[in-house]
Amino acid sequence: MTVFMTALVYVGAAVAEIAGSFTFWAWLRLDKSILWVLPGIVSLIIFAALLTRIDAAFAGRAFAAYGGVYIMASLAWLWRIEGMRPDRWDLIGGAICLIGAAVIIFGPRGTIA
Repeated sequence: MTVFMTALVYVGAAVAEIAGSFTFWAWLRLDKSILWVLPGIVSLIIFAALLTRIDAAFAGRAFAAYGGVYIMASLAWLWRIEGMRPDRWDLIGGAICLIGAAVIIFGPRGTIA
């Protein structure tokens, strides 16, 4: 899988997870109808399915790298959907997490001497 496709799958997974989770937030915290949860469940299933598409030998490694992408996607959600612009500390922290995610998923693998 190319770097572009890996990034695309991670971004799709993040959008699906955040959207799905937000439906529960809307229901339980914003007094929306429980019907909001139905598309959220579908979205969470899509999220889980997308993570299986990551080209990694171990699920834990794919999930760990996803964490950095999730953090940046959450900050984008904060800004675009919730209308609160992330501050510089949000962005610096998110960038550090993305760098960590890239090291985890793209780092060379070999035997430890």
